[in-house]
Amino acid sequence: MSRLFVAVWPAEDAVEELRALPRKDERGVRFVHPDSWHITLRFLGDTDPDLVEAALDAATFQPATVRLGPAVDVLNERALVVPADGLEDAATEVARCTADIGEKVRRRFVGHLTIARVKPYAHMPKALGMMVGAEFPLAEVALVQSRLDPAGARYETIATWPVPSGN
Repeated sequence: MSRLFVAVWPAEDAVEELRALPRKDERGVRFVHPDSWHITLRFLGDTDPDLVEAALDAATFQPATVRLGPAVDVLNERALVVPADGLEDAATEVARCTADIGEKVRRRFVGHLTIARVKPYAHMPKALGMMVGAEFPLAEVALVQSRLDPAGARYETIATWPVPSGN
C-alpha cells in the first residue's frame, strides 16, 4: 500500500512564471518547493498502485489547455494557491476510472496549485493577489506516490498516461 494521488505536473514555462512570485520566508508560512508543485486531480490515500494503474489504463483523456490564474488566492483559509482551469474533464475521467479505489471523493474538483501553507496565526504572504497568467497544454496525467517527511512531503511519479495534443 502506498499513499497515492493522481496529478498534473505544470510545464516548465509555467513553473518559471510562478518562481517569479515573492516567496520570502515568514513565520508561520511554509512555501512549497517548485519541484513539488502539482495540480491534484484526485487524492486516493493508501492504496495499491497496481489497482490504480490498471484502472487508469482504461482512461481516455481529451486534449486540454491548463490555465493558471488569474491571481494568487486563498483556499480553505490556510493554503495559498494559484487557481487552475481546464482540468475538469481530466479530473472527471480519473474519478470515473478510480471510483472504487482509495478514499471516497469528499468534494467537487477545484483545480489549484498550492504554493504555500499558512498557519492560522500567520499573516498572508505578499504573493496573495498577485497576477498570474501561465497556460500550458495538458501533456500527461501522473500517478504520484507521496512520502511524508518532517521536511515536507516527497513525491515520486510511479506511472504516466499521455494526453493527445489538440492538433
